[in-house]
Amino acid sequence: MIRSTWSTDAGLPRAGIDEADHSLYSGMAGVVLALLEGQCHFRDDRYGDAALRGAAALAAAVDDEQSCSLYFGLAGTAVALRAVHSLLGDEPAARAADRALSSVRSRFDGRRWGEMFELLGGNAGIALGALHAGDLELAVLAVEPYLATADATPGGVNWAVRPGPARSHHIAHGTLGIVYALAAVGAAAGRDDLIELALTGAADVVSRDEAGPAGFLVAHSDPQHRPELIERYSYGWCNGPAGDAQAFRLLGALTGDAGWTALADRCWHTVTHCGLPRRVRPGFWDNNGRCCGTAGVLALACDRHVEQAQPLDFANVLVDDLVARATVDADGVRWSNREHRVTPSMLDPEAGWAMGNAGIVRELLRFARAAGGADSSYAVPWPDHPPAAPPRVRLISPASSRRGQDSSR
Repeated sequence: MIRSTWSTDAGLPRAGIDEADHSLYSGMAGVVLALLEGQCHFRDDRYGDAALRGAAALAAAVDDEQSCSLYFGLAGTAVALRAVHSLLGDEPAARAADRALSSVRSRFDGRRWGEMFELLGGNAGIALGALHAGDLELAVLAVEPYLATADATPGGVNWAVRPGPARSHHIAHGTLGIVYALAAVGAAAGRDDLIELALTGAADVVSRDEAGPAGFLVAHSDPQHRPELIERYSYGWCNGPAGDAQAFRLLGALTGDAGWTALADRCWHTVTHCGLPRRVRPGFWDNNGRCCGTAGVLALACDRHVEQAQPLDFANVLVDDLVARATVDADGVRWSNREHRVTPSMLDPEAGWAMGNAGIVRELLRFARAAGGADSSYAVPWPDHPPAAPPRVRLISPASSRRGQDSSR
């Protein structure tokens, strides 16, 4: 049985969250979305009441927030506030979401919002947050600069996502995160030029695969970004095939092209054959969370269960591992991650989405519904996670998708 990870007295996490952190990544915005998930799953208004209190704190901080990004700033705040309004009818949350998006728009310099130019901290994430919050005009404004800044490569195109020479390839900080935003916004806006650029960017990443034909594995970046700290190959959502598969799922849903589904299958093959969730060596799989740990892989396992009727065998392995690594006491349930490069290596538990309870609980609740044969959709879809459903219609022409087919062979 999955116990509550929040205090039912206060309705907010007991520990592990900085009250000044309002972000989707590690702060209150991500916690609010998890509380909404708890409200819908348990039909318990204490979670909804806590979400309302969290939303009030987010609304009060909108005018002072400096970051505009999806995961660290106002775009993520708008996503959480819009969700509270949609599910709980809170009008102040809706007005605060509007203010947040207005501030984001006012700070656009004509090309970007800051140094980072990717999904977590830059244009791609802002586009997805705006799209999710109902502002298509802002979403288009955010992705159009990618048309002028794409650099041709032997396999397609990529972008300079940060100061320095490294070109990153995956969803959190690299090409596939930009691809996701271009494709999602392009489909919503009817912009074939954005979709075509997305396919060309995806082709670059596909051309870098080192694990074919059965698997799919692409290095973190080229040249390697911060090699003294970052491993060249990862397997989670942020910089590995668990996240790559989400971009390929989106392209498959938009194009109807089975080549993208085959690439997602190859990602899954690599994820399930690399050894996770075992801690096979120091630093290999030391995170339980949604961003770069077990919960992010669980999300993909449940997607595949819904879309392909795939058994939940590997999902059960992941859940068993999360259960085994949980700390359970009178305060509830929480998880600690490890950092093998520091002493002590066991980190303090976190409450947020990326590395803590909010992200883990959201996936465990979804798994519980899937395992019980109930509706396994989320209460609030995530901006960069395609809804799991069998393909129904082809949304763009086969000609526009041909580049993806050719590249996946």
